[in-house]
Amino acid sequence: MDAFYASVSLLTRPELRGLPVIVGGGGTRGVVLSATYEARRSGVHSAMPMMRARRMCPQAVVVAPDFDAYSRASDGVMEVFRSVTPLVEPISLDEAFLDVRGASRRLGGPRQIGEWIRATIADEQGITCSVGVASSKFVAKLASARCKPDGLLVVPPDDVVAFLHPLPVGALWGVGEKTEEVLHRLGLHSVGDLAHTPVPTLTRALGPAAGAHLAALAWGRDERAVVPHEPDKSIGAENTFSTDVDDPAVIARELLRLSEKTAARLRASHQVGRTVSIKVRFADFTTITRARTLPEATDVGRVVYDTAVGLYEALGLQRARIRLVGVRVEGILEAAEQVHQLQLGEREHGWRDAEQAVDRAARRFGAGAVRPATLVRPSGEAQDTPRQAP
Repeated sequence: MDAFYASVSLLTRPELRGLPVIVGGGGTRGVVLSATYEARRSGVHSAMPMMRARRMCPQAVVVAPDFDAYSRASDGVMEVFRSVTPLVEPISLDEAFLDVRGASRRLGGPRQIGEWIRATIADEQGITCSVGVASSKFVAKLASARCKPDGLLVVPPDDVVAFLHPLPVGALWGVGEKTEEVLHRLGLHSVGDLAHTPVPTLTRALGPAAGAHLAALAWGRDERAVVPHEPDKSIGAENTFSTDVDDPAVIARELLRLSEKTAARLRASHQVGRTVSIKVRFADFTTITRARTLPEATDVGRVVYDTAVGLYEALGLQRARIRLVGVRVEGILEAAEQVHQLQLGEREHGWRDAEQAVDRAARRFGAGAVRPATLVRPSGEAQDTPRQAP
């Protein structure tokens, strides 16, 4: 989709069409979730601090995000995709790969299918999308980026090399800032430069896996198939504090809240996870992560919390000033496929029963109806308003 969050937000604010609009959190710690193309022309982009975005585009209108609306729009978009083919691999709320080889007899050639998708989404959802068509996922992704906004680009197999080689090396998957710096030091600035570099040279500079991977991509070789219904690799939540925090009790309380939320998401999706990780970002934006793999997969908030707080305490930070903390569970598995061996004197079963009861109360009375006593603040006490990652 084109500027998905901003486009969906404008559906209820049509008077803002054509104006620079930024979607994101307010305050001194807010970040940009999305921006219209009018705002992007001023240099605004997603994940940028809101204060910087406002300086770059002072005339922009800032609107708060509406994740329920984004989820509804995403469901509608994915339904359109699945009406074309069952081979749909979602990448995010607003993006997916489709293998349309089986749809040509019913809907026509690739260009006709792409135009039908664009027209249907515009008609049903009121937003625009850009479609890249190619014989591989990698090239299709690049083509969709090159024809934004509201465009369609078909790259036939015979034109792949001519399409790729003029592009900057940063366009290749797997080339971040550090890899791009290494390639530039080697004098490689375009994909064509990289394609004509001996593979041993690339592997010496980047390592065997990365060197071979980029060499293949530079010639348009990408054998990955579209994989429908790929399971979640991790589930988690994080919070940026409105002011830096150095109180260990506040950090522990936030880790508890995030652990409870993460475990509830696991149970709602009927999944469990083996590895618990935490993320800590300091006042100077330095970020560290730590992880621990459990003996058995879990969806119990208390287990997630005990592991997370243990990881945090092991850091020995004492009174360090913390900007953000996050909790994540990785190694996701289907809960129905796991056999739980109850141990003598084990308390986890009781915690699971209690948390499932909390889930039922939340479905009936709303989120937060039942929560740990530690998370209940006395009336009138100031409470930090979290900004969680969706």
